[in-house]
Amino acid sequence: MYVPDRVVTNAELSAGLGEDVDEFLRDTLGIRQRHFCSEQQATSDLATEAGRQALVRAGIAPEEVNWLIVATDTPEYISPPTAAVVQSNLRLRNAMFYDLNTACAGFVTALDAGCKLIITEPAFESVLVIGAYAMSKYINWTDKYTSTMFADGAGAVVLRPLEGKPAYLGAVFEADGSYHDYIGVYGGGTRFPSTPASLEKGEQLLQFKKRFPREFNVEHWPALIERLMKKIGRRVQDINLILFTQINLSAIRDSMARLGLSMERTHYIMDRWGYTGSACIPMALDDAVQKKKLKPGDLLVMCASGGGFAMGASAFYWA
Repeated sequence: MYVPDRVVTNAELSAGLGEDVDEFLRDTLGIRQRHFCSEQQATSDLATEAGRQALVRAGIAPEEVNWLIVATDTPEYISPPTAAVVQSNLRLRNAMFYDLNTACAGFVTALDAGCKLIITEPAFESVLVIGAYAMSKYINWTDKYTSTMFADGAGAVVLRPLEGKPAYLGAVFEADGSYHDYIGVYGGGTRFPSTPASLEKGEQLLQFKKRFPREFNVEHWPALIERLMKKIGRRVQDINLILFTQINLSAIRDSMARLGLSMERTHYIMDRWGYTGSACIPMALDDAVQKKKLKPGDLLVMCASGGGFAMGASAFYWA
């Protein structure tokens, strides 16, 4: 994983907004600080650093990577894909690439796609999957709802086939596109092209246009995980570690309670790194691994939700 150097505390944001937002951010969302890109950094820079670390830890040479998937909804450009820049930066000369955008559910979706590439293409030995997020580039700094929650970072994994018992057990997904006009960056595409008028309206910035129901994630996350466990023939109680989208600590606590699991079986990172969208689950995974919260044979579940809306949950045996 990788986060940029610039650290911004709740106190700094409170001073800029002229309103104390620290108590809500700490107690409800669980956020104490976050990292933002410098003016010179873009999404590919974050993804490149996370990808480079993943290759080193996996002992994989760049030319061994067959495919690169970059999950992001803060792309480098409208076109070409951010993955093209990352492929060039990492010198993955034998890797095909693409970007995947299911908003903050992107990494779990990309992980599923990467696993199926390996399963269906026997010649593939390595797939690099990266979740990257540079939402600070789209923040309206006068809006206390968006300027206080979002942050920048990237996380990456290398997928490789294993002999013996399968490590990838499966995934389930849920989506409802009628939520497409609730939250997003609506400018710059074909609906609101980059014109002086759209810039004046703030269409190029992240906007909450409608509010999601307060208990939205708590209603959906546990049900999605229960569906996944039924699909793979395991019990919820068998799960050793669940990683959720790192958007709201209260929602994670409530979801774990509904599942009948203790908080020891989850892990969160938003206290240090804020909400990093499609990067937050691989970042949380890396942090959990560093803290030795996973051992070989453990049942790992990753559950993500993103604007639009799209949700997914996947299950693995940790190798």
